[in-house]
Amino acid sequence: MFNIVLIAPEHPGNVGNIGRTCVLTESRLHLIRPFKFDFSDRFLKRAGIDYWEHVDLVIHDSIEEFMEYIKDKRFFFVETGSDKRYTDVSFKDGDYLIFGREKEGIDQKLLDEYSKQVITIPMTKKIDRSLNLANSVSIILYEALRQDGFKF
Repeated sequence: MFNIVLIAPEHPGNVGNIGRTCVLTESRLHLIRPFKFDFSDRFLKRAGIDYWEHVDLVIHDSIEEFMEYIKDKRFFFVETGSDKRYTDVSFKDGDYLIFGREKEGIDQKLLDEYSKQVITIPMTKKIDRSLNLANSVSIILYEALRQDGFKF
């Protein structure tokens, strides 16, 4: 089972879509507080449709708590700007794939501290934007699942 981690997610639609992806791939979803929405949000429910009750969900109160939780586990921060592409990684069952806030991304202190565990999805620099969070999760997760032989 792969672990998808969202640090302080802001948009309930993204979380709902990612939750549905986790259900359909038998992945666990970790959400790290604070959230900018509540779980009764209609956009979360719309995006998750009737899948939300099936999400294998773990909620963490802070990034510090989460980092202690995974201290002995393999993890990767997914962020723009790294020289290490996600296709350069040999993913393993149980890996934690960590994604930052939709607007701010992952705190630079974490990226500096764990620079060897930062991976990126290559994309053009023609505009000052990156891929949607739910799309990014799908790209990385499906590569990890492909490497693992789609064992679900």
